[in-house]
Amino acid sequence: MNNSLGKHSDLGILIIRIGIGISFILVHGLGKITGGPALWEKLGGAMSSFGINFLPTFWGFMAAFSEFVVPFFLIAGILFRPAAFLMAFTMFTAMSKHLVGLDPWNKVIYPMELMFVFIALILTGPGKYSLWYMMNKRKIKE
Repeated sequence: MNNSLGKHSDLGILIIRIGIGISFILVHGLGKITGGPALWEKLGGAMSSFGINFLPTFWGFMAAFSEFVVPFFLIAGILFRPAAFLMAFTMFTAMSKHLVGLDPWNKVIYPMELMFVFIALILTGPGKYSLWYMMNKRKIKE
């Protein structure tokens, strides 16, 4: 059974890419990207966990961007590793904000788990069911 399931690891990665990508776009990113500068400034305040207290609106916009636009790259499997890195960093920032705020563990664990998922995706790559794979496969044939 292990051998037959191992043949479908690329399909598993595709399911993770689509599931996490859609949830970030619709649940996390849409409200943040449409929230505008006031919300972005509030979100950017999380960077104070790292001693970065300048340009909170920019940092908040970058968080909203990474949770709304970047998942499209994850789903498609293009610029995959930089996209997964940006998502992992965003989750690290969210986790740090909760840790510094001494929030309960149920607030810390969700971004921590997602950070580990994105780190794993950085290591695995997008799999063969991705635009990146298809584009590189054509280049090899030419």
